Amino acid sequence: MTTWFITGASRGFGLEIARQALERGDNVVATARNPDAVKKALPGHGERLLAQALDVTDEAQARTAVSAAVEVSGTIDVLVNNAGRGLLAAVEESSDAAVRSLYDINVFGLLNVTRAVLPVMRAQRSGRILNISSLGGFSSSAGFGIYCSTKFAVEGISEAMHAELAGLGIQVTVVEPGYFRTDFLDAQSLDTEDDIIADYHSSAGAIRDVVPSLNHNQPGDPVRAATAILTLATTEAPPLRAQLGSDCLAELDRKITQLRTESEAWRHLAMSTDHDDVLQRA
Repeated sequence: MTTWFITGASRGFGLEIARQALERGDNVVATARNPDAVKKALPGHGERLLAQALDVTDEAQARTAVSAAVEVSGTIDVLVNNAGRGLLAAVEESSDAAVRSLYDINVFGLLNVTRAVLPVMRAQRSGRILNISSLGGFSSSAGFGIYCSTKFAVEGISEAMHAELAGLGIQVTVVEPGYFRTDFLDAQSLDTEDDIIADYHSSAGAIRDVVPSLNHNQPGDPVRAATAILTLATTEAPPLRAQLGSDCLAELDRKITQLRTESEAWRHLAMSTDHDDVLQRA
C-alpha cells in the first residue's frame, strides 16, 4: 500500500489527487493550513486519511507533519509538492512584500517540505517526488513574471534533485500543467496589486483584464490531471518533466521553436567568446 504526502490538499489538484489515491486504497497524508477542510471534503476514509495541519512556510511544522505521517504509516512513498499561489501584476508593479510572500510559499515552502521528507526516503532508498510546476515554469508572460519566476526556480531545483537522488532510488518528476479548471484564478489563490502603472495597460494590464473571462473556462480537466499525476507516480520509469494539457504542449512547441530560431541567429556571437585555442579545435 502506497503512502502519499500531499501539500495544499484542501482544494484544486491536491484535493483531487488525494481523493483518487484514497479510492485506489492507498494511505494519504493530506496537508493544508486548514485540515478540517480536508476532512470535510474527504469523509469516510477512516485511518487511511491523515489530515494534517501544515503551512509550508513553517519549516518546524513541516518536520512535525512528516513525523506524524511516519508515525501513522511507517513510510512516505510519494511526495506531491502542490501548495502554491499566484501573483498577477507587471514586474514593476509587484511590491517587495508580495514577491517575498510568493517565494516563501512556492519556492522556500517546497524546499521546507522536501528537506523534511527526504531523510525518510533516503533511509528507505525509495520514493517518488512530484513537484507541481506550470506551463509558466518554462515560458513566462506579461503579468505573470514573478509567479513564473518561482516556477522557473522549481524547475531548476527539480532537475538538480533528479540527478542527486537517482542513485538513491528516489525518482523526481516536475509536472507542468497548462490552464486547468480549478480555483487558481480565484482571489483565494491569485493575488493582485493595488498600484497599477498605466504604461503597462497593453501588456500586463491586458492579461489582467482577460483573466476573469478565463476563470473556470480553462481547457484542462483537473480530475483527468490528477489521474495523469497518479500515473506519473506509479509508472516504472517516470520522465523528468511531464506536460499536462494541449495548451501546455502548444506553448512548449512554440518555446522550443523560438529558442532554436534565436540561438541559430546569434550562434556566431556565442562562438566568438571562446579562447582562441578552443576555437582552433572547433
